[in-house]
Amino acid sequence: MTGGDAGGGARRWHEGSGPPRVRRLILLGSTGSIGTQTIEVLSNLNALHAQGLAGTRYEVVGLAAGRNADALFAQAAALGVRDVAVCEAGRVDAPSGLNVRRGEDACERLVREVECDVVLGAVVGFAGLAATLAAVEQGRDVALANKETLVAAGAIVVDAARKSGSRLLPVDSEHSAVWQCLPDLAPPCRYGPEVARVVLTASGGPFRNASAREVYDATPEMALAHPTWSMGAKVTIDSASLTNKALELIEAHWLFGLESARLDAVVHPQSIVHSFVEFADGSVLAQCGAPDMRTPIQYALTHPERPRGCSNRIDWATLGRLDFEPVDHERFPALRVAHEVIRSGGDGATTAGAVFNGANEAAVGAFLRGEIAFGRITELAQEALSRVGVSGWRGLGDGVEADG
Repeated sequence: MTGGDAGGGARRWHEGSGPPRVRRLILLGSTGSIGTQTIEVLSNLNALHAQGLAGTRYEVVGLAAGRNADALFAQAAALGVRDVAVCEAGRVDAPSGLNVRRGEDACERLVREVECDVVLGAVVGFAGLAATLAAVEQGRDVALANKETLVAAGAIVVDAARKSGSRLLPVDSEHSAVWQCLPDLAPPCRYGPEVARVVLTASGGPFRNASAREVYDATPEMALAHPTWSMGAKVTIDSASLTNKALELIEAHWLFGLESARLDAVVHPQSIVHSFVEFADGSVLAQCGAPDMRTPIQYALTHPERPRGCSNRIDWATLGRLDFEPVDHERFPALRVAHEVIRSGGDGATTAGAVFNGANEAAVGAFLRGEIAFGRITELAQEALSRVGVSGWRGLGDGVEADG
């Protein structure tokens, strides 16, 4: 297993004398599903610290939300946070004592202006890119729950991380699982030929046993009824189309330096095994856990320590069975598109990921508004790649244009 390219970036853990006593955190997307679960994790960790059972206390120094200003202000009051950001433009009535940033660049300004040790990025979609890139450029650890950042701008973000020494700590359960199987290097890193293949698992969503016609004509109500995970609307729709897994394959490419041929996915409806790492000698490591996002959130914040978590536990006596099935690429073509995106860009900076991500975001919005069929979501993303084409990426403006 090797580190990043010459110039560094991938650093080994255990560099210091022990875990920090206080870790300051900015939470982007604090009112969403990942954000609220992160606050639960922090509450648990700080309770353990108060009891002398964990070495680090976590202090939230910044919060950001897209639109839900009232919930954001309530969180700030509960956590004693003074610096917040609301991405929606316009005036909001904030309680006295709060330093409120507003507008499209509010998250980025929060990250640049407030000192912290780690930024947890849970803003959904392309909107989180600028703030994440700002944190990376400053050399801060980034606990990354926004997969679109690496999908749209992987080469730019990874290059910046290697220059600054920033660590991209995966919060997605699948990428966290890969990292837990190979924990010595902090992403972004590059796994050598001893890693033959990384296989991400997918629950299969609500349409795992549906016919091709039923999948294509599914309603928003049907697509939002995920059988395993509790997530926001956009991520739930992506999971139903397996676009979520497609985005995760692209993200894994950037986090772990793996080309398309060493990346795959398999359907696993129980969502107990989160990823497999296959080695050149035929050995396989798998990470298991209950389908609970609080586990990967905590691992990203506390690694290499493993204090007691607040997640659900597996009852092995009643689990019964673990099933695995191949992905049906005819019913769920998004994974084929992901491999095309990876192959088209390689390690270079191209707009392929941004085009795919932007087209998918727009198509999901149209589907939720009842304007297109469910089956058109991936078709439109594929058509956008063919129509717009792929070009070299010179800077952030190119990614914004391609994503739009």
